[in-house]
Amino acid sequence: MKQIAIAAVLSLTALSGSAWAHGNEKHGKPATQIKKEQKAWGIAGDAKAVARTVTLKMTDNMRFTPDRVEVKLGETIRFVVQNDGKMLHELVIGTKKELDEHAALMLKFPNMEHDEPYMAHVDPGKKGEIVWTFNRAGEFDFACLIAGHYQAGMVGKILVSAK
Repeated sequence: MKQIAIAAVLSLTALSGSAWAHGNEKHGKPATQIKKEQKAWGIAGDAKAVARTVTLKMTDNMRFTPDRVEVKLGETIRFVVQNDGKMLHELVIGTKKELDEHAALMLKFPNMEHDEPYMAHVDPGKKGEIVWTFNRAGEFDFACLIAGHYQAGMVGKILVSAK
């Protein structure tokens, strides 16, 4: 049954020319529905556990300010993502490999909708938020994966160090 459903979705995708990475629901899940799934770069955080807030500004020159964030292992960060541009931007946290793969999909399917707790889609002049717990040490990445933005260099680094 599952294979039939997948085949039907793939057929519809081929016919319509669009795809959804994580369903076709609207972006922005209510807090009670956030999926807490362990990723290589951490797990969705609890707002009550936020240690500090980091504001990341996005602009139409395809840059983040700041483009480097240092975090201590175990720290929960509230990222306030401010879009100072005139076009839609997003913040997606991940590994370089995952961001590369997702960016390639976004080039193929520019209208692809996706929504995960490590993503924030922000309309021009608006703000978004991600609360994330960095429970793994290492060097991770963030980017805007809207078609062309990643390729233009809209990327940054998160360095998670042991306490």
